[in-house]
Amino acid sequence: MRDILFVAGEVSGDLHAAGVARELAAREVPFRLTGIGGDEMRAAGVELIEHVEQLAVMGFIEVLRHVPRHWSLLHELKRRIRSGQVALVVLIDYPTFNMKVAEAATAASVPVLYYITPQVWAWGSDRLERLARTVTKAAVILPFEEELLRRHKIDATFVGHPLLDRVRELPECDVARATLGLAADDRVLALFPGSREQEIERHLDAFVAVARELQRRDPALKVVVSVAPHVSVSDARCPFPMVRSASFTIFRAADAALCKSGTTTLEAAVTGCPLVVAYRTSPITYAAARWLVKIPNIGLVNVVAGYRLAPEFVQDALQPFAVADALAPLLDGRSAERKKMIDGLATVRAALGTPGAAARAAAMANELAAQTDDGR
Repeated sequence: MRDILFVAGEVSGDLHAAGVARELAAREVPFRLTGIGGDEMRAAGVELIEHVEQLAVMGFIEVLRHVPRHWSLLHELKRRIRSGQVALVVLIDYPTFNMKVAEAATAASVPVLYYITPQVWAWGSDRLERLARTVTKAAVILPFEEELLRRHKIDATFVGHPLLDRVRELPECDVARATLGLAADDRVLALFPGSREQEIERHLDAFVAVARELQRRDPALKVVVSVAPHVSVSDARCPFPMVRSASFTIFRAADAALCKSGTTTLEAAVTGCPLVVAYRTSPITYAAARWLVKIPNIGLVNVVAGYRLAPEFVQDALQPFAVADALAPLLDGRSAERKKMIDGLATVRAALGTPGAAARAAAMANELAAQTDDGR
């Protein structure tokens, strides 16, 4: 039995790859599922080569510290790919590393399915040529990516956003609030400072300061903080209730949210929660990003919307009073700003396609792997 080899270098990638793995297992495909991932992939039946927690880094400076481990792991993956045991490589996001894996697979005549492709529309447009040379098929999750990649000779298919598979049955606001110990008539602010240690370090204090300023203006305001299962935060640093692994429940319970940029902003969109976007990184990483990034907005919700639907506060602009001013009208159920944003979020959700992204990607993976196996 040959392998379908998954490579997911981050927690979010682990979740998305697990969805594809479960779909493949349900189809009883005649392949062993192996790869780099985390607990979600393991639970979905993937035999792990390396756990994702050893690899999840962010920013240019942070990546440098992990170079030796990355090169060692890349060498092991190349060995496996060249052995003839791998029928298909499935890559999930994590572009700096995964582009090298794609090149190794192409050199060994092993097909590559790239699920959640590099954000070439934002930066790294030089990767388009590399993708065209190395990727057999691309399963893209943002509506404008299919046309962009096809223009550059990449066989891309828009499969919808995997978030939609996770929000098929959202709790009503009252139910979500009861789950979190909140009253139905509470005014609630949610904080989403990030899932990585580096994000927590750079965002949490500023996010807490924003919440304190809003509580100064409205002492009855309730605040809930979403944290990842593996992140440890002291009560002294975060005086608000911290809830783990319940982001959709928190969004449904909240009147508004302060979110770090990234997929979290799309979670707000699909749950209909008004939001403000904020982000900080290291000065060197930020300076490099300003030179490389070619789009005006960093929040994915704004990228999909095509305009600045949610206010953004990046780097030094992340100041508590300014962010509080942007959030205040979104916490007011009668404000025009809140209604306008909710309407805009509904449009973003509609643009993300329909549920079933993992099933569509799994069908593509099974077809590619079967063709390779038949051709042996």
